[in-house]
Amino acid sequence: MTDKPGSAVPCQPSIHAAGYSRAFRAVEIASITVYAAMMVALVARLVPYGSDFTWLLVAAFLCGFLAADFVSGFVHWLADTWGAVDMPVIGKALLRPFREHHIDPKAITRHDFIETNGSNCLISIPTACICLATPLGPGPWQAGRLFVATSLGAMILWVMATNQFHKWSHTDRPPTLVGWLQRAHLILPPAHHALHHRAPFTRYYSITVGWLNWPLDRLGFYPFLERLAAAALGAVPRSDDLGASAAWALAQEDAARREPAEPSLAEPR
Repeated sequence: MTDKPGSAVPCQPSIHAAGYSRAFRAVEIASITVYAAMMVALVARLVPYGSDFTWLLVAAFLCGFLAADFVSGFVHWLADTWGAVDMPVIGKALLRPFREHHIDPKAITRHDFIETNGSNCLISIPTACICLATPLGPGPWQAGRLFVATSLGAMILWVMATNQFHKWSHTDRPPTLVGWLQRAHLILPPAHHALHHRAPFTRYYSITVGWLNWPLDRLGFYPFLERLAAAALGAVPRSDDLGASAAWALAQEDAARREPAEPSLAEPR
């Protein structure tokens, strides 16, 4: 490992690429199948309420879109900042693709549909279960129950699509319709996402559409969470990639640059 703050992740692409096993690919195929069946079932449940609750369902769908942008950024921040690729289960399933991506941003464009979207389908299944278990019939709080089921369903729909949008943002010649959606900033635009790929990769984490990146960056949302973790747990962000001393120096520099009037991070234990 290197101890130079802001330096590139020292691991080799082959290390991360080798972490994609046949066994996990089988899990992803099963996850896509189960996820698709559950989403079809959810749509079938919601359609009968479309005429009576049209605007409520539209509002819930849009809220789900925005929630997916936040979730994509929060999970991205977690995967970039904490843990190691050799951790059980989540190391290969979640952390490996993100760490590989900073070393080789074009690697995602070489992933097929299953590798691109399988993990997101897997993590969406528990939420899909909640949507399908939520009672939607007449009774107290029917509108609220419909809103919850629809917004959560929309959120996991866009969460599933997030990696595809992310992949297209690194594709040299995306399909014509995709390019139009990127230029309209209705899905993640390449120029916008490029701001995340400036070392040390500590901003603009949202990768569904990116609408929340600017306000969260201005608020210092993720650096604030890192300061909390450092003060409460002695955790050092990005220490697996950079080495503890380099990661700590980088965290201090980032805090000083963003909010120089605030106290510095607590010294790690």
